[in-house]
Amino acid sequence: MNFILIAVIVLGSIALVSSVILYVCSKKFAVHEDPRLAQVTAVLPGANCGGCGYPGCGGMAAALVKAADGGSLDGLMCPVGGAAVMEQVADLLGMAVANTEPQVAVVRCNGTCEMRPRIARYDGLRTCTAMNACGAGETGCGYGCLGCGDCVNACAFGAIAINPETGLPEVDEEKCTGCGACAKACPRHVIELRKKGLKGRRVYVRCVNKDKGAAAMKACKSACIGCGKCQKECKFDAITIENNLSYIDFNKCRMCRKCVDACPTHAIVAVNFPAPKPRPAEAKAENTNVEPKQEEAKA
Repeated sequence: MNFILIAVIVLGSIALVSSVILYVCSKKFAVHEDPRLAQVTAVLPGANCGGCGYPGCGGMAAALVKAADGGSLDGLMCPVGGAAVMEQVADLLGMAVANTEPQVAVVRCNGTCEMRPRIARYDGLRTCTAMNACGAGETGCGYGCLGCGDCVNACAFGAIAINPETGLPEVDEEKCTGCGACAKACPRHVIELRKKGLKGRRVYVRCVNKDKGAAAMKACKSACIGCGKCQKECKFDAITIENNLSYIDFNKCRMCRKCVDACPTHAIVAVNFPAPKPRPAEAKAENTNVEPKQEEAKA
């Protein structure tokens, strides 16, 4: 009986000492987490796409709380949640959030199967990264889209798909959140994030070929040749030419679309604009063509 009592006392003493040690350690080495972290994380959409530039929504929440302590949320934006989510976060943290225009992914390549014919056949691993590592790909353009769909696999929202007729990826503007995952997945940087624009209207150069004019045209009929005609037409200094390639700054562009008409290779595109009205001369020509037919009908 004494052995049992001794064992109980020894075990009880060990338990008591252990609990005291654990309590002291928990207080000494405690990690205090800001309660706002959990609150902000709950507000964020939980997509963990990395479009904000941080490793998931937890990393974004930590950055937001830290920025709030610094007095400003400028430069931080959740592309998936957009302005609505950022307003909730700002209210939660007692901060003001800067207005950020929504962005959308655009494919800066117009090298369709018709414009950019195949000159070789690739038999390796069917990914853009692997094909790009092997060389120019199946066409003569070493800059354009490879069409293997790395961007499609990277998109967590089903907003991008390869058109089987053109061989190029197409972005669904309604589904695109502007997270930038597709742009990061493209080894040739063909996909770019641009301002969505009022009513979804945008003007941009659909080419990334940096070869000189003749070489670029040989590889693709719709390539930018860096002729500078678009730059001369632009009155807002929105177009620059570097490495034989034109680029339109969406912050300066006023979407007058004069550059679109000036481009000899139709490398500049205007998206979601209404059809242009016929010019007076064209309308008059149409009317003169219709009038004789009407007279013949009366006769």
